[in-house]
Amino acid sequence: MDEQQLNLLMQQHTAKLFRIAYYYSKNLHTAEDIVQDVFIKFYERKMDLDPTSVERYLITMTTNKSKDYLKSWHYRKIILQEKWLHTSSHRHTDALVVQDEEQLISEAVLSLPLKQREVVAYYYLEGYSVKELAEILNLNENTAKSRLVKGRELLKDKLQSMEWEVLKNDTL
Repeated sequence: MDEQQLNLLMQQHTAKLFRIAYYYSKNLHTAEDIVQDVFIKFYERKMDLDPTSVERYLITMTTNKSKDYLKSWHYRKIILQEKWLHTSSHRHTDALVVQDEEQLISEAVLSLPLKQREVVAYYYLEGYSVKELAEILNLNENTAKSRLVKGRELLKDKLQSMEWEVLKNDTL
C-alpha cells in the first residue's frame, strides 16, 4: 500500500471512524488521536485487503483502540480527576456527531410499534404531558403511561449499545 492509497482510504473512512471513536471517548481530540493511530497502524502493517473488507477491518481496529483507551491509566486518571474536583469537562460536540446521533435516534423511534411510537413522539418530541397525550390519542391516562414505559424500554434496548451525547442530560 502506498501513500496515495492510504490518502484515499482516509478520505473515504475518516468521518465514520471518527464518529465511532467519539462514541467511545466522548472527546474530540482523543477521537482524532485514535483514528490517526488506526491509520498509522494499518499503513505500517502493509495489509492488502479487498475493498469490501477494508472498512470492516478499520472499524474493528477503531473499536478495539477505543476500548483500549477506555481501559488505559490515562483515561482512568482523567475520570478520577473529574470526580475528585467535581468538575465536568466541557466537551464540544461536533455537529456531525450530533446530526448522526439524532438520525439514529429518529430511526429507532420510527422502528417502534405504532402504539409506543406515537406516545414517545408526543411526549419527547412534541413536549406533551401524559395527560395531554392521553387526551389527544383518546386513551386512558394509565394506558398512555404504560405505553410510554414500554416505548422507553424498547428504545433502551435499541440504543443501549451506545452512549449518546445528545441525550446525556435527558433520561429515557
